[in-house]
Formats: sequence, structure tokens, C-alpha cells
Amino acid sequence: MSRPTKYSDDIIKKSLDYLENYSNYGDLIPQIAGLALHLGVRRETLHQWAKEENKAQFSNIFEAVKGKQEKTLINGSLGGEFNPAISKMLLTKHGYSDKQEVSADVTSKGDKINLPMHTFIKT
Repeated sequence: MSRPTKYSDDIIKKSLDYLENYSNYGDLIPQIAGLALHLGVRRETLHQWAKEENKAQFSNIFEAVKGKQEKTLINGSLGGEFNPAISKMLLTKHGYSDKQEVSADVTSKGDKINLPMHTFIKT
């Protein structure tokens, strides 16, 4: 038998309060971990609630926390307020990356290309 859920109207109110006032709770950016601590539940619980159809209001708040986190990270990074390495790592959770796409080799089809020696000689 599972434990009764803590989900209630109070959870919605506290979640909205966190979304609007996260800095009052010691967070520089809104965080799922910060929301979980504020609500007194596990992060996994928040992820589960966000997926449940009957908790659409919480799901919207959950997505708003993530969206506000992304925006705050970008603006703080561009303004030089945040550590670039930490910002880069956190932004990967929002789909950002700095990898370069390498297109397929369409000229040699994978075969070795012999270039004239003068190509490598500095003049």
C-alpha cells in the first residue's frame, strides 16, 4: 500500500510562491531541487506529478520553473553574473550544446586524398 500523496491546493500555492520568489529562498536561479525542498518532497515526486494528467496546473508550474531557469541562466551568463562553466553545464539540460556538427565527407567518399606537397610548405 502506498503512502498518501502530499499533493493539494497548498502545494500549488507554495509552488507558485516559489516560482515568483525563489530568490527569497536562497536560490540564484529557479530550480527543481529548490522547489522540492520548498515543498518538502523529493524531486522524483515533482517529475511524477508533472506527468500526471490530473495535475495539469502543477505541470504548468513545473515547466514555468524550468523556463524561468533557462531564461535566468542565459541572461545571467550574457551579463557576466554567472560562472560560464556552470551555466554551460546547466543549459545542456535545456537542449543547448556547444558541439560542432561535422558534415559527411562528400568529396572523397572516405578515400585518402593526396595533396601536393607545396600545400603544406609555408612560403
